[in-house]
Amino acid sequence: MGSRRYPPARSREASEDGQRQKRAFAWEGNDGTRAHLYLRHHLGGWAADVTRPPAAAKRARTGKGKSGRLPGRAIMARERIYIYDTTLRDGQQTPGVDFSVEDKKSIVTLLEELGVDYVEGGYPGANPTDTAFFKRRQIARAKFVAFGMTKRAGVSVSNDPGLSSLLQASADAVCFVAKSWDYHVRLALGCTNEENLESITASVTAARMAGREALVDCEHFFDGYKANPEYALACAKAAYSAGARWVVLCDTNGGTQPLEVAAIVEAVKAVVPGESLGIHAHNDTEQAVAVSLAAIDAGVRHVQGTLNGIGERCGNANLVSLIPTLVLKPYWAERFELGIKPASLKSITRISRAFDDILNRPATEQAPYTGTSAFATKAGIHASALMKEPQTYEHIPPESVGNSRRVMVSDQGGKSNFIAELERRGIRVAKDDVRLDTLIALVKEREAEGYAYEGADASFELLARGMLNPQPEFFKVESFRCLVKRRFDANGMLKTVSEAVVKVEVDGEMHMSVAEGHGPVNALDIALRKDLGRFQAEIEDLELVDFKVRILNGGTAAITRVLIESGDATGARWRTVGVSDNIIDASFQALMDSVNYKLMKNRAMAGLAAAE
Repeated sequence: MGSRRYPPARSREASEDGQRQKRAFAWEGNDGTRAHLYLRHHLGGWAADVTRPPAAAKRARTGKGKSGRLPGRAIMARERIYIYDTTLRDGQQTPGVDFSVEDKKSIVTLLEELGVDYVEGGYPGANPTDTAFFKRRQIARAKFVAFGMTKRAGVSVSNDPGLSSLLQASADAVCFVAKSWDYHVRLALGCTNEENLESITASVTAARMAGREALVDCEHFFDGYKANPEYALACAKAAYSAGARWVVLCDTNGGTQPLEVAAIVEAVKAVVPGESLGIHAHNDTEQAVAVSLAAIDAGVRHVQGTLNGIGERCGNANLVSLIPTLVLKPYWAERFELGIKPASLKSITRISRAFDDILNRPATEQAPYTGTSAFATKAGIHASALMKEPQTYEHIPPESVGNSRRVMVSDQGGKSNFIAELERRGIRVAKDDVRLDTLIALVKEREAEGYAYEGADASFELLARGMLNPQPEFFKVESFRCLVKRRFDANGMLKTVSEAVVKVEVDGEMHMSVAEGHGPVNALDIALRKDLGRFQAEIEDLELVDFKVRILNGGTAAITRVLIESGDATGARWRTVGVSDNIIDASFQALMDSVNYKLMKNRAMAGLAAAE
């Protein structure tokens, strides 16, 4: 067998000069014989050597096994990685995020569907919300974790109210945050290094005696190790020796680099085995996921993070990016396994977007794996290649994470973009159809005026269907007007009131609606959807999800582009666009497209892509 490259193995045995490393694996041939595969490392490259029993070696020279098949494959048991979600506690430190008990219950439902191993519910005793949340167990499958501090120095376990709250919570496990940087022990705790070690030991022991699984988050571990490695290691060892299931190394300030993390983890394994080590990374240098992966490669088997990477300052490791990487990338998947089922992974895009809905914020379009642009192609040459072979511009099939391919229509796109986008929406048109050329010319002309169809899929579909396949006219707006008034209310307070009047023709009958709203666009939206005759019941669940305004050129006579995202009770989302030198007119264009698309969608006439 010749030399062949392999990815780096995790467990390594280094020689004295530090240049050569090796690892042995079992080898099983198709003829049932077993041999040994040695990975050896030299100057950054991995190669494979095989030693076989004599009979197997003879067969190997022919290139065939006993049955005439080629030799078999290496067998290596995959190691388990445990996923710990801290969205409900560390994620709540995100500026502007404040979960209610009901919010937390909704998020737990998403986490259970995803299949994480641990859910950290919060800090019982620290605030009324978390205390109420821990009155009963909220989780069916994952381990429910209460978070809190180790006991205070100079206070016994039985007399520490914070520790008592943790042990009384309806939780399966307790995660203690412990100082591991001597600078923080002196400055924040105001105690000696020895007293801090005693607090770690006593707290873990108390949790175990109460029947709880114990975890210890070694806060500021990497900074502490760089300042005083002996003391940082002593903290980790104290937690493990007392019986902590997981000793979690925290990059609390988020500044440690991946290679530094890997080297420090290797050092920690001298006092705590890797199967009991975890990593908790912050994203202050945009490397929280990379730091987590480096730690796993170095030996940790427990990783903490949050949904969509929310968290203090710049956030935590993003589990929505980390989990697909570990499951789908061969470098990781061939060595490790998670408790995440394939069906759950296919729900991760929906889970990510549902979580953003709970936060009442738009989803990040360029989010890895789950963003609407994660599998989007804009350039015509790229789109042409993508249609022939998706692997040319996709690192995984989008369906594996519940996302979808998107070939965007824009002034940069060619026929391949348009045909692909139309087919994705159930509209078939020949490449030599003159109507296609007319549509392409119209789109490019309108985009030159300020329209942006790559971000307004529903408006594009309405335009395309209107040109290629005449569609029914559900309603016709005869006129609209909007009035903004400032007046004093009954209490003498000055208020601004917006009033809109919309005249709509439906089935030959004229309907006039008047409405007040919070601003002119809201008033127009209410008035337009107030009375659409026989179509009224169909739009009751229609709601405006997001509204964006962009000024395309300067001055008071500027051209304005309005993008509206709408949704309904089915969970579908679609986007529409309007452009005008009048912001009210641009907004009304986008609103009309939104209602028209909803009515078309209800009749299964709209493409599935825009209704996702």
